[in-house]
This record gives sequence, C-alpha cells and structure tokens, in this order.
Amino acid sequence: MKEVAEELAKKQKEISIAEFFEKNKHILGYSNPSKAIITCVREAIDNSLDACEEAGILPDIFVKIDKINSKFYRVTVEDNGPGIVEEQIPKVFGKLLYGSRFHAIRQSRGQQGIGISAAVLYAQLTSGKPAKIISKISPEKKAIKIELFINTRKNEPEIVSREEIDWYLSRGTRIELELAGNYVRERKQSVYEYIRETSVVNPHAKITFVEPDGTIHEFPRVVEELPKIPKEIKPHPHGIELGLLMNMLKTTKARDLKSFLKQEFVRIGEKTAKSVIEKAKLDANLDPRSMSREEAISLLEAFMQTDFLPPPTDCLSPIGERNIVKSLQEGFRPEFVYAITRKPKVYSGHPFLVEVGIGYGGEISEDKTSILRYANKIPLLYQQGGCALTKAVMSVKWKNYGLQQSKDSLPNRTIILVHIASTNVPYTSESKEAIASVPEIMDEVKLALQECGRKLKEYLDKKEKIFKKKKKEDVLKRVLPLLAKKLSEILEEEEVDCEMIVAKIVGNVYVKRVLEGERVKILVYNFTQSKKKLTIYEMCHGNLKVEKGEAKIRSGNYSTLMWEVVLTPGEFSELVYTFDGKIVNKKPLVSGVGEEELSGGEILVS
Repeated sequence: MKEVAEELAKKQKEISIAEFFEKNKHILGYSNPSKAIITCVREAIDNSLDACEEAGILPDIFVKIDKINSKFYRVTVEDNGPGIVEEQIPKVFGKLLYGSRFHAIRQSRGQQGIGISAAVLYAQLTSGKPAKIISKISPEKKAIKIELFINTRKNEPEIVSREEIDWYLSRGTRIELELAGNYVRERKQSVYEYIRETSVVNPHAKITFVEPDGTIHEFPRVVEELPKIPKEIKPHPHGIELGLLMNMLKTTKARDLKSFLKQEFVRIGEKTAKSVIEKAKLDANLDPRSMSREEAISLLEAFMQTDFLPPPTDCLSPIGERNIVKSLQEGFRPEFVYAITRKPKVYSGHPFLVEVGIGYGGEISEDKTSILRYANKIPLLYQQGGCALTKAVMSVKWKNYGLQQSKDSLPNRTIILVHIASTNVPYTSESKEAIASVPEIMDEVKLALQECGRKLKEYLDKKEKIFKKKKKEDVLKRVLPLLAKKLSEILEEEEVDCEMIVAKIVGNVYVKRVLEGERVKILVYNFTQSKKKLTIYEMCHGNLKVEKGEAKIRSGNYSTLMWEVVLTPGEFSELVYTFDGKIVNKKPLVSGVGEEELSGGEILVS
C-alpha cells in the first residue's frame, strides 16, 4: 500500500504566474465590471506615458471606448510614442512579469511587467477574443499588426495573426481589447475621472477621450516641456535589508569589500567606504562573495551608524510645487492654495519623496471636499480608506489649523493632493490602488501636511484680522461723518476729512486727489506700521507738466503719469502736476499695497 504522502506528491505541480492570475484576477484590479474598464485604460495610458517620456516625445494619447452590447466593450488606446520592435511585441503584451523596469532603481509608472499583459489576460478570459496590437517604429517602415492570446499554462504569448499594414502615424503603438465591463460616468471611480486626474499631474501630455456615447473630451497639453527623465541609481545603504545585502554580496563582481561598497551603492566614495569598513571591523580586502552571515550583519550595523548623504534626486521625477499649485487653481478655483515638495528620503534602500498640495475655500464646496492620491503620477481611485496617504491625512488635527472637521472625516471645503514618488512604490497589492503603511512614508506625508496646514492657518488668521479691521472701518465710516457734521455745525468750522481719520485709526495707506483748477495734488499718507514702496498712477487727456515728485510719462490714447514713492510708517508725500484736459481715472490708482490696506485710492488691476 502506497503511503499517503506519495499519493499527495503526485498531485503537486507547478503553476504559472498567468495561470495564478487567471483564477485570481481580482488581485490585479479586475474585481468588478466597471473597475475592469478603468484598470485596462489605466495600464495602457501608464505604458504610453512612460514610453513617450523615455523617448523624449511629448505624449499625444487617444482613448476610445465603444459599447458592443449590454455586456461587452471595446477599449482602444493609441499613442505617438517610439513604438515597440516586432520581436518584443508578443512578450510585452502576452507574458506576465516581463518588462524593463523591475530591476532598475528609478521612478516609473510600471514596475512589475504585469499591467498591460494582465489587461490582455482579462480581455481574453471574458470575451474569448485576442488582443490587437499595432506598432510602428519608423516613418520609413510599415506598421506591424499582431493579434495574440496568452497561454496561461505556460505564461507565453500565442500569435493568432501577423501582418504589415499602412498606418497614419509615423511611429507609435495602439492596443485594442474587447472585454466584459460596465461603463459608469457620473461618479468618482470612472474612466473620465481617472483621465482627468492623470492630466492634472501630467501637464505635458495631450489626452483625447471618446466616451461610448460619442462625447469627446479634450485634455490639452499645458506645457511644452517634458518632465525630467529619472536616472537609474544604485541602492542606498540606509534602509537596506539583510537578505538583500547577502544576495548582493554573493552576486557582485567586485573582488574586495571596499570596491563592493563603492560599486554597488550610491553615496559611498573612498572615504565613506573606509569609514564603514572600520566601523564593521572588517578587512577592506575581504572577498565579498565569501563573507559570512555574521560579517554581513556587522556591515549592515555599520551602515546604520554612518551618516550618508540622502539619495540623489535625479532618480525621481516630482510633479513640482508650481505645477501642483497651478493644477489646483485651474481645477478647483480655491481662494487659497499651497504646495510643498519634501526632500528625498529612503526606506528599504529605495529613495522616495512626498509632495502635498492643499486648496481651500473659493469654489470648493462641502460636497467637493476630497483627497487626490497619486503614486508616481498615477491617480489612485480605489481603496481610499485602506491607503496610507488617506490615513496620514486623517491623522492630522485640522482644527489646529483653523478648519472645521468632524470625527473620522476630512476637513471642510478643502482639496488635498498627496503624491509619493519612489523608485519602488509600496503598493498594498498588484492592482496598485493603495499605499502600504510604511512608517517613513507616513511620517513624511504627515510633516508635509502639517506644513501646508501652518500656511493655511497663517492665511486664515490674516483673513480674520482683515475681516475685523474691515468691520471696524465700516462702523467708523458710518459714525464719523455724522459726528463730524454735527461738530462742524456747532463750532461753525469746515468739516474734517473723515476718510483720512478712518485710515489713520485702522492703519491704512491713504491717497487723496485735490483739484485746484488745472493744478492737481496727490496726497499720500502711510498710516501702516511698515515701510511701503508704492506706485501711483494718473491717466489724463491733454498736456501734462510735473511740478513735484519724479514721474515717468507714457503717451498713448491718453498720457499716464507714474510715481515711485517709498514711505516709512507715518510719512507723507505730495505729488503735483498740471494739465489742460480731462482725468481718465476717477481715483488715483495704486500698486504695492493690498486692497485691505488702502483708503481713498483704487488698486491697479493689471
């Protein structure tokens, strides 16, 4: 009688990665029909953006979704990138865990070589139809059109057909998939929302999206410059793990320990390598491939005791503070916006940096309050509650920064954008929908959020101060003229300039025009507590002559007088000119001071 173990052993067999995901497609983001369409579009767009940027081409991406029937849709994504050579097409689209970025330590959208081939796998599982790929690498060559399936048993592509065709693009790639899905438009998790959020952090890309009903959405290119292309780097010694270090020691081509440190790590030069070896109490001439586990531990401990420079930033490609501010301003019209890009840090040997932007008030209503989460410029639409970026936002006590916040909710009337850029984003799963709670990342996100909060608090405090000042000014403007009129009647004196008195009480800059026939005086008082550099403008028809104050005169349809005036607190200046025509502006125009600090004149709107 055979042993039970022998019988069980007969049932054991190897399964391919494609076969595994065939039965576990939810892991890759294909858990429901509406999510499946978004995931396919996302994987294709991410590949297009990466390919165009690496080739130095401004991306022009076309996305179209056609409804075949109540259950099936056709997804088409086309780009103007460098194309893919014919030999690589089957492997890129028909083999899971095949790609060029898995071993490279630099920021990229795709990392594992799963994304687009998983989309092909899902399409063939649900529709039974092959993926159709067109690729063209040169204007002088014809395009190659290939139809293929994935053999899930072998994790290998199976080509159904291959032909050379004429194609209107000079170079580029096109993929067409038929799949079971459900197209949803009016909600946060939608293809439209994904493309819109993608365009926000990729202003160099032009994306055209055609919905199933034929509606066309144009997301135009905002800037004509490509983002900085991240450079590949070696691992950083801080945060590297013992198992990885031991594997690096076994596979290195370096012949001694000092050379190993200098060749295999970033930020280790001659002097630093010598210091690390001394701290580890090891021989600099030791063959790294013969090192024991205990010696590797000593080396790792020496890493922890050494202050290395932070990893270089050229392996990362941040969105940038200016682009974040511009995107939030154009997309949400807030009254306040601020952004910060933190300095790079490291976790588990991988550099990363965090960017945060915050928009408050304006056209942001309570129902528009939200978090925009990004990882390597990819929008994260799902699993918000299980994402470390969300947890970091929720951990901040926003009431300390002047915002109203209910328990377990976002601060009111805010849009918060959080972006992590890394050489290896710690996603919670292969579907790339949420970030794992890595302490180093959580700390950086929280610090960035707190800095944005402090800037917002400064703005809200200033706004409240201005409001109180304005309220006081309005009361004085109502009461003082009545009081002045009564006093002038009683004392039989001329009425005083109440507006100047109010400006003096509240601490404003006061500007007044006095007409004496063809002679004009501009009186400027600085009642504030700080030095002011002002520019005063007068626009007139007719002949002009400046009597007092150095002024520039610009001629056109009318002549413009422009004085540069610098006044310390409590200082006064008088500007005088004559004219024989008509003054265009009702009050003197002023720049160099905020509207809340000006009385008498008008702010110049450029």
